Amino acid sequence: MSRGQFEENDGDLQTTALRETHEEVGVPATSIQVVRQLTQIYIPPSNFMVSPFMGILDHTPRFIPDPSEVQDVIEVPLVQLLDQGSLITRKLSTSYARSIEVPAFDLQGHVVWGATAMMLNEAREMLSRL
Repeated sequence: MSRGQFEENDGDLQTTALRETHEEVGVPATSIQVVRQLTQIYIPPSNFMVSPFMGILDHTPRFIPDPSEVQDVIEVPLVQLLDQGSLITRKLSTSYARSIEVPAFDLQGHVVWGATAMMLNEAREMLSRL
């Protein structure tokens, strides 16, 4: 098993995303209805191109995070994600920069930034237009 990568038996990137969702947080692919693909994001520190997808479920899943891949699962009400007040900036240090100001989300007391914040922001923008 390769971490986070397309595997030949996946067939396509959507199947990869669903497989990874199951491996990382325990949500079975069969329970997810994919709505659309989001914009691909390049992540320099890992040298990965991420192909995110947005999906919905008809129930609240039981998350089983893989501790080697997932730091935390944060359940956030949609109204909080859509709230402009959840958008913040923070000074952070990374493996490639010291004390840089980055856009982020303040969600349930967690600062979410980087690629995850970029994906969330695209989803937030899309949902706010509905």
